[in-house]
Amino acid sequence: MKKLSLWVLAFATTWVQAQKKPNVIIIISDDHAYQTISAYGSKLMQTPNIDRIANEGVRFDKAYVTNSICGPSRAVILTGKYSHKNGFKDNENSVFDGSQNSFIKELTKNGYNTAWIGKWHLESIPQGFTYYNILQGQGWYYNSEFITEKEGRHVKNGYVTNVIEDDAEQWLDQRDKSKPFCLVIGHKNTHRVWIPDFQDMGEFDDRTFPVPETFYDDYKNRQAAKIQEMSIDKDMMMGYDLKMWKSKAEEDKDGSVRRMTPEQRQKFDAYYEPIRKEFFAKNPTDKELAEWKYQRYMKDYLATARSLDRNIGRTLDYLDQHDLAKNTIVIYLSDQGFYMGEHGWFDKRFMYEESFRTPMVMRYPGVVKPKTVSDAFVMNLDIGPTVLDAAGIDIPKDMQGKSILPMLSKKDKRKNLFYHYYEKGEHNVSPHFGIRTKRYKLIRFYDKVNAWELYDLKNDKHEINNLYGQEKYQKITKQLKADLEKLILEYDDQDALRIFKKEI
Repeated sequence: MKKLSLWVLAFATTWVQAQKKPNVIIIISDDHAYQTISAYGSKLMQTPNIDRIANEGVRFDKAYVTNSICGPSRAVILTGKYSHKNGFKDNENSVFDGSQNSFIKELTKNGYNTAWIGKWHLESIPQGFTYYNILQGQGWYYNSEFITEKEGRHVKNGYVTNVIEDDAEQWLDQRDKSKPFCLVIGHKNTHRVWIPDFQDMGEFDDRTFPVPETFYDDYKNRQAAKIQEMSIDKDMMMGYDLKMWKSKAEEDKDGSVRRMTPEQRQKFDAYYEPIRKEFFAKNPTDKELAEWKYQRYMKDYLATARSLDRNIGRTLDYLDQHDLAKNTIVIYLSDQGFYMGEHGWFDKRFMYEESFRTPMVMRYPGVVKPKTVSDAFVMNLDIGPTVLDAAGIDIPKDMQGKSILPMLSKKDKRKNLFYHYYEKGEHNVSPHFGIRTKRYKLIRFYDKVNAWELYDLKNDKHEINNLYGQEKYQKITKQLKADLEKLILEYDDQDALRIFKKEI
């Protein structure tokens, strides 16, 4: 009896200690543009559940990524290190080295239950987690293949975001409740090719969206922008992207459609077939076609974002229903920004604001005041250090990010940001690196294009007027180059340093 009492006391003590450390849920979406989130003032759609996190915590208005592309962004989040340090520079040639340290490994080592559920996209199996259930590769919107340690590769029928949320809640139900937890939920939405949940299809069909004022950008004096292949007009595919196949045979070959069940396919065709018939009957061309593609893109993208937001709401509801909200940090961010027709584009990659900047909101009850708005420069690089700081765990010295928590006050704010994009393949975006300050942005393109670009963000928010080389800006250019070199040295980016030293 005495032994039982001691065991009960020990268990109770462990449970109380566990509850002192905050639980953590990090929700990472894919390609979700801040321009489409109502918490950021968007008029395109309402995102009540993302807004709820912002309203009950903090909205970061100056959140950025180190490298605007899916896999590298996740590697940065995990390791707290830039791409040149964690080794995952691009989606074409990189495989994540899971043996290196991560904030997850530090949490697991210090008694946390840790899990990654959903999109992983790092070409390797997660290490250091107590549980994982990840999408194979990019995953599909319907009937995706998942990988777990016990089950290996297996298909789960259903809409991918619903399936991921179902599994996240199941893991929360079955976890060891004597320990704090950190759960990363990686959603596929809103990645290309933008297929919504059936209940959201057509949600925006009665809307006509204003064409962005830079939609017909001529890319004057911006060679890298001129050679890209991410134009809605020229590069967005009628079948693959917009579901406007010319025949059933062509549709049958599409991977997203081919894996649907007969019931799913029937619902899918019931929605898209009338749109296809109307499109081919009208047969728009030139400017009319470009703007038709933009409208179709917006409707599919926003409906896919609606599916995402609803499942974020399910996560928040779960925390409420299980009395976990008060002791759980919730962070929502996208793996990077995205173009919603600005400059005529879709996709990401560039250091221009729509791509470089990402949505990020955080709820931390008892620590972060509701309805806080922060203009501090924060990065995806900072997620790991922030979580470790909140958990009272030492931040490893090789992590290059900083805890966001001190930045919420006037203390320890960044003065500038460093960015480096490497990939040379899809969409033909030239590799580049650069610095962003409060007012200016200086970019050095290399490889496909060798050029500098300079923008005064105060007077040119759309970044269409390249000021580099103008006599009036020689002094600020010199200062920005000096500051850029300091950042390159601080982050030990030897590739950038070699290119920086070369004269054009």
